[in-house]
Amino acid sequence: MHENWPAPPSRSTLARADLAEGVSKFWMWSAMATQDIRMRYRGSLLGPFWLTISMVVMVAAMGLIYARLFNMEAEHYLPFLTIGLVVWGFVSTVITEGCQTFLSAQNVITQVRMPFSVHAWRNVYRNLLVMAHNVLIIPLVMIAFTVPVGWTAITIVPALVLLAINGFWVSIMLGMVSARYRDVPPIVASFVQVIFFVTPIFWPPEAVGPWKDILPLNPLFAAIDVVRAPLLGKEPMAYSWPVLLIVTIVGCAGTFAMFAKFRPRIAYWI
Repeated sequence: MHENWPAPPSRSTLARADLAEGVSKFWMWSAMATQDIRMRYRGSLLGPFWLTISMVVMVAAMGLIYARLFNMEAEHYLPFLTIGLVVWGFVSTVITEGCQTFLSAQNVITQVRMPFSVHAWRNVYRNLLVMAHNVLIIPLVMIAFTVPVGWTAITIVPALVLLAINGFWVSIMLGMVSARYRDVPPIVASFVQVIFFVTPIFWPPEAVGPWKDILPLNPLFAAIDVVRAPLLGKEPMAYSWPVLLIVTIVGCAGTFAMFAKFRPRIAYWI
């Protein structure tokens, strides 16, 4: 007599289960991210606030120089620069550290059974905590230069949610690719450094003249624009929200397909 054994779950089913379980383990990846920061600044008196001090020095130094180069008044340029650098710090670090999502957790992955997605959330949450320290600079600068804040500033909440979601799929995708090909992390780091100079972070969009309208086609600028513009009392550029939404949907779908296919190999790659 033959028994009908149930068919094994598909790779897509296992990937969805991994993602769902990863989200449910908030207590785990939040504790791991907090521990990462504590270990990074162990023995330091100020801890992660050293990053805040570094950001203040960078804003002051760049603000004095580039405000004159771009013929902008300091009260307009410094808030623009501060918000841009704070958001860029989160975006760029999530990308570069995303390459180490699984490589840095090699011992945990090979010894403890847990969802792979936990490590991606760990990267995102860790950098959100770091950004929270740097965000303290923004209200101080805006108060110092009396920047008016309207009700449109509330839109930064969904904007930050989208940034976190994008950081999640980027961490998984780059984490898998970097685990398979170890020369990817330095390539990504160099690419991010180049993007910093060609994205309107420290220079105003108006500086490129008629090319200003195509700037939101750069997803990294769109990510910054949807946060910075409302805080400055302005509307994001026309294509910033659509580009960010499209990148979020396409990135999540593409990464899920990769994750479902290559998830069983991650432990062997590292």
